[in-house]
Amino acid sequence: MTVLRFRKTALSVGLVAMLGTAGVAAQTGQERAEAAGRGVVRTPAPALVVRTIDGESLDLNALYGKQAVYLKFWATWCGPCRAQMPHFKQVYEGAGAGLAVIGVDTGFNDSLPDVRKAIDEFDLKMPTVIDDGRLAAAFNLRVTPQHVVIGRDGLIVYVGHRADEKLDAALRAAQAVAGNAGGRGAVVPAKIEHYRMGDTLPDFSATTLDGRPVRLREATERRPTVLVFMSPWCETYYAAPNPASSIPGRPALATSCREVREQVTSLAQRGTGVRWLGVASGLWSTPEELREYEAKYAQGIPLTMDESGEWFRAFDVMRVPTIVVADALGKIVRRAEGFDGGLESEITRLGAR
Repeated sequence: MTVLRFRKTALSVGLVAMLGTAGVAAQTGQERAEAAGRGVVRTPAPALVVRTIDGESLDLNALYGKQAVYLKFWATWCGPCRAQMPHFKQVYEGAGAGLAVIGVDTGFNDSLPDVRKAIDEFDLKMPTVIDDGRLAAAFNLRVTPQHVVIGRDGLIVYVGHRADEKLDAALRAAQAVAGNAGGRGAVVPAKIEHYRMGDTLPDFSATTLDGRPVRLREATERRPTVLVFMSPWCETYYAAPNPASSIPGRPALATSCREVREQVTSLAQRGTGVRWLGVASGLWSTPEELREYEAKYAQGIPLTMDESGEWFRAFDVMRVPTIVVADALGKIVRRAEGFDGGLESEITRLGAR
């Protein structure tokens, strides 16, 4: 297999540099991915059936024991992902019968047209899935790109971020492992429960950055609840294109994140009689980086880090910012992606009940 090499600075410089601006030594993408991998490497890969963007059913469990499997998590807005696409394409084109290569768009701030456009741009031919959250949960997604390599025996052998010799060695080693019919006891992940309009808030608990426990179904809580799903890097990373690091930029999305932050800060400072909780995505974020965000913007609402993505998956949040509003009985009554001009009147009405 011929290998394309990319300089480290061309891969992760955008997000890593942006996240480490206030005194915290930001982890590299590779360090974040390897840390995520410690929980899954050497364990059986999950038995999941997913659907490609072309409508084909893909049974991962049917591959285990027969082929090694390479899953690459990526996003269209991700500079490192775009820089690595030539390598990804080359791995697919050079893969023999012993390796299945699958692209997995995270679904985070992406749409089907976005994904198809990127596939055409990079001339990618491998099967591509837009994740509904199940793959991210099963493989501890923390960064983009995140490489997951599964051996022919059905065991996860590698999780990483860079397209380098380490990844290529893992791909070779995965194919060299002796097969095992049906894999080694592939695990069926637990079903993800979803909470939508009209549903009651789940009995979720979290700890805020200042150490306070929060429980969505608190027996003594009689206020409406407003959940603000966000990313601490949204305003800065998406702000403008950066050709040097292959970052395409999404200024409109950066503006949306800023507008919602300013709206929430204003409403929270007025004391509207509701309970606020900011829920930050764990993708490319750590509690330390969220603390930097909190110190920079002084938003005035409690913040918690959804490191595993459980809250995002449960509320079907695939785009930030997203706001979910529940009444005093915990019933979800409003949901908005981006700035919501009717949010103030809605929470004022709910708070007055």
